[in-house]
Amino acid sequence: MVERNYPALRETVWHTVLPNGLNVYVNTRPEYGKQFAFFAARYGGMDLRFRGEDGEWVDTPQGVAHFLEHKMFDTQDGNALQRMAAQGVDPNAYTTPSMTGYYFEGVQGFEDNLRTLLSFVSQPWFTEESVAKEQGIIGQEIRMCEDDPSHEVYYQLMEAMYARHPVRVRVAGTVESIAQITADTLYQCHRAFYRPGNMVLCAAGDIDPERVAAIAGEVLEREKSSAAPAEHGKGEPAGVVQRYAERAMPVSMPLFELGFKGSPAPKGEGLRQRLVAELACDVLFSSSAPLYSRLYEEGLINGSFDSSYDELPGCACLIAGGESRDPKRVLDEVLKEAARLAREGIDPELWERLKRAAYGSMVRRLNSLDDTCFELAQAHFDGEDYLTFPQVFQSIERADGERLIREWCAGDRAALSVIRPLD
Repeated sequence: MVERNYPALRETVWHTVLPNGLNVYVNTRPEYGKQFAFFAARYGGMDLRFRGEDGEWVDTPQGVAHFLEHKMFDTQDGNALQRMAAQGVDPNAYTTPSMTGYYFEGVQGFEDNLRTLLSFVSQPWFTEESVAKEQGIIGQEIRMCEDDPSHEVYYQLMEAMYARHPVRVRVAGTVESIAQITADTLYQCHRAFYRPGNMVLCAAGDIDPERVAAIAGEVLEREKSSAAPAEHGKGEPAGVVQRYAERAMPVSMPLFELGFKGSPAPKGEGLRQRLVAELACDVLFSSSAPLYSRLYEEGLINGSFDSSYDELPGCACLIAGGESRDPKRVLDEVLKEAARLAREGIDPELWERLKRAAYGSMVRRLNSLDDTCFELAQAHFDGEDYLTFPQVFQSIERADGERLIREWCAGDRAALSVIRPLD
């Protein structure tokens, strides 16, 4: 394995690519008493269309990636989730629009649990009876989400912002879409995307990097293979599809999310754009920003107000939201503040203070083994090295934040999603 040292962070990561194409990253932490492993596939809720083994395009129902994540814990010998929990570790999994990850954390039995993790993720076992049972379970989960205003306000925003990109598709699908999923559907998608060359294994803690790579080489198939080509829609316009969308739900005060539709980062520039965009979010929306104080004092927002930068292959956006009695007025004030910043520039003292705070927050997150592994995996799929963020921070100037606000935070790129009270 190749040793990579990051002096600015005092971190070491060992990396290798196995003959089957699997990338393995191990962040050694001798001072830690627990270990963490994360095994992920570059396959998520947005990967609905791909080229099959016969060369023909395959269209799958919404929610297959999430459904597959649920079913992967089933094995011929029982449930892997229960087996690992009985072995003293805490296992789980999640699905995003672009990735599915399986992981565990514990203080003992790391190698045995790593073998279990790699085995059940790479060796699917489904029956039509178990799929039918899961459809009922996931159907209940979907209905609960559809009754959650914070869930609905987000997807309403995505549908308003994007015309064709599958970011507008719900990761869990719909009750109707998951009813179309069969065992054959799951096997087909597993063969297409759960290939070593389309996956990454990240581990952290007081562990031997060579042993991690050796176990992965023993358990997983040795034939090299890559994922099936996927399609994520064509020709997304720069502007939003719909500037305003609303629906009524049982809420006591209007809930809103406003979004600015950005531009996808050029290849190799994802980490830098993320850091610039997150700083731009702080300049506009954080509690340290002048706009926040003004909106709060006028009673237009409350403590629920928050913001984020979202990015996926082929799309990127700034989002802010919370509760407000007048969401349209909030958007108007945000647009005015963005225009002022584009015209007058960002206050240098505010920029430097926010930049220092953002850097410190990222350094502190390295104390979490799971956050570190998640970030290493996502950066790998993006073709970048997450732990180079100190150097990237140094390259970012105030003009970069001003440019992003000027280009993204304009009326034709803005959409507002509102969940209003039933009355």
